[in-house]
Amino acid sequence: MSAPDTLDLPKTTARPGPFDWYRNINQQERRTFWSCKIGYGLDGMDTQMLSFVVPTLIAMWGITTGEAGLIHTSTLIASAIGGWVAGILSDRIGRVRTLQLTVLWFAFFTFLCGFAQNYEQLLIARTLMGFGFGGEWTAGAVLIGEVIRAKDRGKAVGMVQSGWALGWGLTAILYALLFSVLPPEDAWRALFILGIVPAVFVIFVRRLVKDPEIYREAKAKQTPDSPSKFYEIFAPGMLFTTFRASLLTTGALGGYYAITSWLPTFLKNERGLSVLGTGGYLAMVIIGSYAGYVISAYLTDLLGRKKNFILFAVGSFTIVLLYTQLPVSNGVMLWLGFPLGFFASGIFSGMGAFLTELFPTRIRGSGQGFCYNIGRALAALFPLLIGLLSQKVPLSVGIGAFAAVSYGVVILAALSLPETRGKQLDAQ
Repeated sequence: MSAPDTLDLPKTTARPGPFDWYRNINQQERRTFWSCKIGYGLDGMDTQMLSFVVPTLIAMWGITTGEAGLIHTSTLIASAIGGWVAGILSDRIGRVRTLQLTVLWFAFFTFLCGFAQNYEQLLIARTLMGFGFGGEWTAGAVLIGEVIRAKDRGKAVGMVQSGWALGWGLTAILYALLFSVLPPEDAWRALFILGIVPAVFVIFVRRLVKDPEIYREAKAKQTPDSPSKFYEIFAPGMLFTTFRASLLTTGALGGYYAITSWLPTFLKNERGLSVLGTGGYLAMVIIGSYAGYVISAYLTDLLGRKKNFILFAVGSFTIVLLYTQLPVSNGVMLWLGFPLGFFASGIFSGMGAFLTELFPTRIRGSGQGFCYNIGRALAALFPLLIGLLSQKVPLSVGIGAFAAVSYGVVILAALSLPETRGKQLDAQ
């Protein structure tokens, strides 16, 4: 008697995994994902360099905390302008081309910062660098948001944004290495000079990444007599959405800048930490930031955009007050760094997807660029105001107060906006 050809066994199906969304996207979508993630990482690397070298510049050049805060603020204001301009350009000349231009811009001017001979030259070079770094965020967020399907958009965009924490971590490593082998007067220059590295990345983007199909369809439907106009985001049907989305970004960015712009100085001057100690604290914050980006990326699709914003705003509000106000030991402060980074950075994971879904394709770059960057412009005042306030009160008081107000604004704005989870994008 022959054996049966098949055995009557129950069929099993593979359980869905957390990275199924990535396995299901095609080659071009993967190239877009990695180009945006690497771009965000390089952006984070160049942007965070200033916060690491501020204590050195204060010691070498004798600048005040107010003057240091002005560099932070002017950079952020320039980035707000650059982000808005990049949004308009991405609707006109394409998402990918705009991404290339902005990366080249911020890499070049970061490089120039390393050759500044005085405070005024550094202020100018850093301000011009900000124009490019703000533009890169906008171009990258619109690009990845349009490529990924609706149900996975939050995860993909959030994972892209996690690249910022990786860039921040890379800067921390470079800072520790350079300041270990070079005297401070040379180390800070070398750090900025390494900021030219992202320019090489543009070669990869130029060869392998294309504009999203939905964008090309929208452009094909436009006629010479009806190009997209950036001021459509202020039309009666869009104005209230634009206003509320701008409040959301102002709150999130205000809280973030209040923390990250002054954290190294706070740790060194008020906690009395050495360079090695500061690096240990920042390592905890950076690791927490990356975890926050990744977990929030999944929660924004699981819980919805609004609930996720509120969850991370409440967490950020609580942790910032604990971190800056309680008279705890250095050991406790170290462990508090993880949730601080987790909540302060994780709140941004849902931002790109949410803004992508709030605006139609023809003005998506303009809308996203304006809302995120008007928020950045307003939030850019916080480092300057905190720096000026720290001349009268402890720096921790300024950081805590401005962060608390910021996250309250996030909660109010999120409650007022519509939920967009799962929204399908079209070319109209």
